[in-house]
Amino acid sequence: MTAIHPTAIVEAGARLGEGVEIGPFCLVGPEVELGDRVKLYSHVVVTGHTSVGAGTRIFPFASIGHPPQDLKYAGEASRLEIGRDNIVREQVTMNPGTEGGGLLTKVGDGCLFMVGAHVAHDCRVGDRVILANNATLAGHVQVGDQAIVGGLSAIHQFVRIGAHAMIGGMSGIEHDVIPYGLAMGDRARLSGLNLVGLKRRGYSRAEIQGLMAAYERLFDGEGTLVERVARVAESYNAFDTVRDLVAFVQADSSRALCQPRAGHGGR
Repeated sequence: MTAIHPTAIVEAGARLGEGVEIGPFCLVGPEVELGDRVKLYSHVVVTGHTSVGAGTRIFPFASIGHPPQDLKYAGEASRLEIGRDNIVREQVTMNPGTEGGGLLTKVGDGCLFMVGAHVAHDCRVGDRVILANNATLAGHVQVGDQAIVGGLSAIHQFVRIGAHAMIGGMSGIEHDVIPYGLAMGDRARLSGLNLVGLKRRGYSRAEIQGLMAAYERLFDGEGTLVERVARVAESYNAFDTVRDLVAFVQADSSRALCQPRAGHGGR
């Protein structure tokens, strides 16, 4: 049964699923779709062409779906799609897309957005991603499944964060971070692999050792990056993690690859 607090405003045209709860002083716009069991705690605004998947919970003072912070935006009918079973904490902001990014911002399932996190226009956020307090994604950022972005970190526009990567707190990320990578620091550099995350997620010792060897060969080996990637792809093709790494490095990107400091390669 849907429950709407008498102080909430749900504009005509909004579509509400079964078991939706809308708390005090919330505002739901006319083009919003809330899936089954979505809960807005209080003082939440969801507006624009926004859909929120089943079971997602949005906490007080979150602002979801307002126009993007892009001076090129001209009012085009862009969308924000938020998946299932997400937790969106206080003061989180998420914006829809722009014409320059396919008119869509998309968030996957099972993510946690801690207090003050920001998802800008045209971002693509995978499943089970964590953005810690005040982590910020600029426009057109891609974040792979189960990546973690530490608190007070800022991700530059068009950057890609690979699946299972870990971004240390208070980092400035201006280059692509490989899957399973660990990056940190002002103008961040790679600091190795997210070994703790790999172990917690059940990767075998053989898979982790293969990835470590591939990482060292990729960043410490001789030759150009293209040549090193080719050697890694040939030598470690048996490992899913390495195939993910190779595909990421070979994909088109407008950003350079985040690298270790000179001489730190696989360590």
